[in-house]
Amino acid sequence: MKKLILAIFLTHFLVACASNKPKEETAAPVTTPESSVSSAQTDAQAAAAAAQAATDAQAAAAAQAAADELAALKSKSSVYFPFDIDAVQAGDREIILMHARYLAAHPAVHVQVEGNADERGSSEYNLALGQRRAENTKRALVLGGADAMQIDSVSYGEEKPRCADHNEACWAQNRRADINYDAQ
Repeated sequence: MKKLILAIFLTHFLVACASNKPKEETAAPVTTPESSVSSAQTDAQAAAAAAQAATDAQAAAAAQAAADELAALKSKSSVYFPFDIDAVQAGDREIILMHARYLAAHPAVHVQVEGNADERGSSEYNLALGQRRAENTKRALVLGGADAMQIDSVSYGEEKPRCADHNEACWAQNRRADINYDAQ
């Protein structure tokens, strides 16, 4: 008897496990007229084109702003020094900070700092003085936020005078370090 009850129980159990589950009803796909699909595509394309135009306009405005900023910096690209001094003067620190901020914001930009001296002194002394002026200007740019890898320094000594007269007003123009964006 136990065997019969066990056989019936197992048969019911196997039948219950083997039965198929009821299928879920699926909704038929909704069809839309072609005109509404093409209208939606056209609207999406127009929105994408408008977004691209806005992006292009923003990029052009940003490029123009960067070009204007660079032009303003180039107009103030010289740092001046007193006679026989290589330390950057307090009056020129704002100019250096403007250049340093620009370089920090544009890491792909490279500059060359060109140290100069007036005609007084030997050529060797003036080359060394110009190099110290260029290095100190570079150091100030780095302290202002620029990356040292963006900046090269060179000395021209008395080789590139801005003024050729032999008086203090001219010599003052020649004692400088130029931050040159076009030297590369």
